[in-house]
Amino acid sequence: MRKQFVKTVEALMAEDERLVLMLGDIGVFGFRNAFAEYPERTYNIGICEQAMVGVASGMAREGFIPVLHSIAPFVVERCFEQLKIDLCYQALPAKIVSVGGSYDYAGLGATHHCPEDVAILQTLPGMQIVVPGTPAEFDILFRASFGDRHPTYFRLSERSNPESREVMFGRAKVVREGSLATVLAVGPMLGPVTAAAEGLDITLLYYTTVAPFDLDTLLVHAVGRIAVVEPYLEGTTARQLAPTGLLATSRLVSMGMPLCFLSEYGRTEDHDRAFGLAATQIRERLEEFLRGQN
Repeated sequence: MRKQFVKTVEALMAEDERLVLMLGDIGVFGFRNAFAEYPERTYNIGICEQAMVGVASGMAREGFIPVLHSIAPFVVERCFEQLKIDLCYQALPAKIVSVGGSYDYAGLGATHHCPEDVAILQTLPGMQIVVPGTPAEFDILFRASFGDRHPTYFRLSERSNPESREVMFGRAKVVREGSLATVLAVGPMLGPVTAAAEGLDITLLYYTTVAPFDLDTLLVHAVGRIAVVEPYLEGTTARQLAPTGLLATSRLVSMGMPLCFLSEYGRTEDHDRAFGLAATQIRERLEEFLRGQN
């Protein structure tokens, strides 16, 4: 997804002189062409992420559209106050693009893990949140929201779904319909969920825009109980479902990363298995869910 991020942003820089790229000392080599071709609109702010958000706020007030890029814990957790006051409170159209969410940087420890980024940003009024599942989906969703007047967070993943879908910003995708239950897959979790749900009589909805959350599609297609498979802190999506009233009549199961620190090192796949998020484990949990044992 990061390679597509570079291609998309550099293409937009050629099309729209309002785009200003700001890097938190990451992606500098990847954007070497942008530095060469648009030096007046490409900046490496360095390991000063809070200052980067403040600078972006000023640029946005002057009519530019800043694109900020850093690792998720640095640009979300470290900058929360600046995101809140400098961008969301003033309703400024900066676009924040992260990498390393949850445990994509598995071997680097808690300083580089960030499963709580989406849960944190959901508390900020006006913050749009996008979780693409493939590079092509990122390109579609970034272009669709680039020109709007809202701060937007794009969560890039080290993994991708096997195929891209015809996604729309702000809308869920109905992958298939069934009669026993409803499963919501978020971003890069669609691949393992699709494999896990093969042959099961379920409705499968795919979400790439997390905020604003598409309640309408869910209300139209929801059947039975609801399961959410999300690539970050489990339960994050649950608060989005509260206004629907579905939770009063349907039991909800959330599958994601539990609220804990990762105390073991390893690969992302190792952590997936530790948290029950491998495709075979999701299958077992869905079967239990359908039998009413979960």
